[in-house]
Parts: sequence; structure tokens; C-alpha cells
Amino acid sequence: RWVLSLECKGSRNFMSALRRAVEVDFKDRDRHKSQGLYLLTTGIPDQETHVVRAYLAEVCRGFDLQLHVCLFSVTEDVGPSGVTPARYANPTETATAFKEIVQAANGRFHWFGEAGIFESDDITAIVSEMEKANSYSQKVGIMCIFLSCVFLQKKKKEMI
Repeated sequence: RWVLSLECKGSRNFMSALRRAVEVDFKDRDRHKSQGLYLLTTGIPDQETHVVRAYLAEVCRGFDLQLHVCLFSVTEDVGPSGVTPARYANPTETATAFKEIVQAANGRFHWFGEAGIFESDDITAIVSEMEKANSYSQKVGIMCIFLSCVFLQKKKKEMI
């Protein structure tokens, strides 16, 4: 409900929004098995990364809360009003900061841009699983070849 009362401003006051979401609207958290917050953003929070990380680590420790971040990188360095944000970082620095923040909150990080997906924890996990499956498949293939060689040698010995 409180989201409807928000207005766009020239700030990325992440801590204020996070505190409001965590401390005000989580009255019913005992009824739910897990809670998740999704941050859709185009830039780095106004607050320093270590401050946000420390707060999230403390909040997430109390109950099953995860923060997932979807970072959309735009090519412009200034906001729609033509003003550089209070705290500026290039896209790579911004992604690094959010990866650290997400780790503290046991969440997932996704980084998109106009060119497509730059990084995604979900895609990384899928690729890792595919690599494991490929490795297991190769090992099973080697084992099958070995066992068939052993079987053939045993058959030859029986024939002699």
C-alpha cells in the first residue's frame, strides 16, 4: 500500500526504502515460510555498500528474508532530469556493489542491459549444473569403455 504513495525523486535512497519494507510491512512474517524483496534499479544506492551490507546481514539473520537485485544498466550517465545522482559509479562498480549486497542478503543477482544479460546467478547455476552433468556423462562413458574391455578380456580367456 505504501508503494502507491511514493513519488519519483532524484535519489536512490535505498536504505530508507529497505527499512520501510522490512520494518513496517513484515508484521505477518510468522505466517509465511520465507520472504523476498526484489529491487529493480538502474544505479548504485546513495549509501555506502558496507553500510547496506551490514544492515541486510543483520535483518536477514532474524528470519528467512532474501533480497534479489535486478540491475538494468543504461548507457546514460545522468538521470532523466539531467542531474548526476548523489553517488555515482560506473556499471561495473555498481554491479560489484550489488553482488556484495545480495550475498549479505542470501539473494540472487541479475544484471541486464540494452544488449542483453550481462550476468545472472540463475543462469550461472544452470550452466554449472550442465557442466557437472557433462562431466558425469564423460566419466560414465569412460567407465563403460573400461568395463566392456574387461568383459571382452574375460571372454577371450574363457575361450582359450
